[in-house]
Amino acid sequence: HPGHERIMTTDPQAPKPSVPVTEVIPGQTAAEPTYRQSESLPEQRSSTTVIPLPVRSKRSRLPWLIGIVVVMAIGGGGLWYWWTSGTPPVPYKTALVDRGPITAIVTATGTVNPVISVQVGSQVSGKVSQLFADFNSKVTKGLVLAQIDQKSFKARLSQARAAVKSAKGSLAKANVSATQRKREFDRMAALRPQAFVSQADVDLAETNYRDAAASVEVLQAQLDQAQAALASAELDLGYTTIYSPVDGIVVSRNVDAGQTLAAAFQTPILFVIAQDLTQMQVNANVSESDIGGVKEGTEANFRVDAYPKQFFEGVVTQVRNAPISIQNVVTYDVVITVSNPELKLKPGMTANVTIVTSRKEHPLRVPNGALRFRMPNVPLDKKATRVWVLDSDNQPRQVDVTSGIADSLSTEIADGVLKEGDRVIVGIETEEERAQKKLPPGFEPSRGMR
Repeated sequence: HPGHERIMTTDPQAPKPSVPVTEVIPGQTAAEPTYRQSESLPEQRSSTTVIPLPVRSKRSRLPWLIGIVVVMAIGGGGLWYWWTSGTPPVPYKTALVDRGPITAIVTATGTVNPVISVQVGSQVSGKVSQLFADFNSKVTKGLVLAQIDQKSFKARLSQARAAVKSAKGSLAKANVSATQRKREFDRMAALRPQAFVSQADVDLAETNYRDAAASVEVLQAQLDQAQAALASAELDLGYTTIYSPVDGIVVSRNVDAGQTLAAAFQTPILFVIAQDLTQMQVNANVSESDIGGVKEGTEANFRVDAYPKQFFEGVVTQVRNAPISIQNVVTYDVVITVSNPELKLKPGMTANVTIVTSRKEHPLRVPNGALRFRMPNVPLDKKATRVWVLDSDNQPRQVDVTSGIADSLSTEIADGVLKEGDRVIVGIETEEERAQKKLPPGFEPSRGMR
């Protein structure tokens, strides 16, 4: 009002003057007093104090909303658990039935050998005086390979010749004696009719003649025996020179000059000659379980350690019937002929042989794992060949099939209701495999971390 004065004091104990309330502003918080000009007296200012009153707050609905959401989540989780509380589906690993090439093979190990190899030995005993061939020497038929000392053999030859001469002299002497006995007997026989001699003298003359004739036969036999000994001595002398029986290459030499050979019980081997190293053969040992599919004319290939990246092609030329039993393991010798124009193959090399027993280009096939799979808790019938397939409802069912040839990956389906595109079960996924599928690329555990 115009007559009032503004009172200002700094004493906190002084009584506060009453101030008339002219306006109440609701809905605001405590604030500093504001002053407004009076509209009735624009020329004068009046001091009016604005006092805010507390506003009644509205209760928040957020806790109620949170509670409702939690109740709905718990109820939905319980409903989902009740709905899925049955047996979970089994995660099967499957593969498709398709068509493709199948090659049935038999693997074996063998040894590379020359097609024809000749062992050159000695028929007589003695000291080797000279050698005329060495390893890898090219030889021809009739070439001298070695010489055995001939001194003792020449001495025996001379002795045999002397024995022959002695036998001939004894035989000649016996022939003369026999002739004389024959004359005496004839004379006695002529005088007996005139009774000039007695019958006893005639009989004695006849006996002497027959004895002389028998002596001739004995000495003739002795001469024959002496001549045979002479021939044997000549042969032994000839055996002291070792000749090459064939054309070829010396692949082995087992004696040295000055070595003594003893041929009493077993012929000593001096050289081994390969007739032709451009044609080789592999003697492979095939087990009895695989020999049924190996036949003459079948293709084969092999590798050797000297050339691990090169395959050598050959053909089965012989399947030998003689069994080879080592520690109750029976194998059969299969001969594979191969050309060796570059002479890369050496005698004695170990060959890892693969023999193709059958090949088909476009048969219906399944992975080998489908035939090996066994459904848990399902009895196994060993007399039937069956596979498990997944139908359109992802339910497994068993199907009878007739299998054909097989390789390391697939087996031919020769007969059955399977068709191309069917899903066959090859296994059951493990927890690790399922977890690995969920990892992003690059985070799969390595083999060393498992």
